[in-house]
Amino acid sequence: MALKVIGVGLSPFVRKVRVILAEKGLEYEHDPMLPIGVSDEHKQKHPMGKVPVLEDGDRVIPDSSAIAHYLEGIQPQPALFPSEPFDRARAIWIEELSDTGLLNAAAPVFLERVIAPLFFKREGDEAKAVEAIEQSLPPYFDYLERELGDSEYMVANRFGIADVALGALLANFTLAEASIDASRWPGLAAYLTRIHARPSFQRLMAEDASAKAAAAAG
Repeated sequence: MALKVIGVGLSPFVRKVRVILAEKGLEYEHDPMLPIGVSDEHKQKHPMGKVPVLEDGDRVIPDSSAIAHYLEGIQPQPALFPSEPFDRARAIWIEELSDTGLLNAAAPVFLERVIAPLFFKREGDEAKAVEAIEQSLPPYFDYLERELGDSEYMVANRFGIADVALGALLANFTLAEASIDASRWPGLAAYLTRIHARPSFQRLMAEDASAKAAAAAG
């Protein structure tokens, strides 16, 4: 098996795949390609020109969710998808919520505080970041606080794909020097700290911080 992950590490979707690989103890090569001005060769692998793409020998799998299912299939343990039907459905739903709704709500924070000044060389629009934090994100945080309840993990009180997706997405929120208000969402704030303390996340978040610092210095 010769696994290769294509996509820049700051992408939450690339991060999601890399966390899964770490949790499953799978070795891989990483090509930190930026999905900007992508080559025709890459578009043959992902027609939308996005990342991540996983290569397993001559097998090519685009999209983080498709990759997650593939990795679960080739390395079933530790299981990241519940076997019980309702729990599995909830896990897939929360992964989707993270990958779409929460991503769109949180995007202005990372874009204006990190991407704009470091990569677009323009001053970030802090008003847009604050609007996301104060208006767009609270309904999602309210929902996730309720769904978490008194559990340590989002589904069946066991670490899995829902936690991977949320942790990967909210790592960018943390990188943008934002945080979940523990006075309003105490369970969710503690949950995110717990998820990001896992070795699979710690290594990548340290890598992200280094990439951010290097971009700022350059």
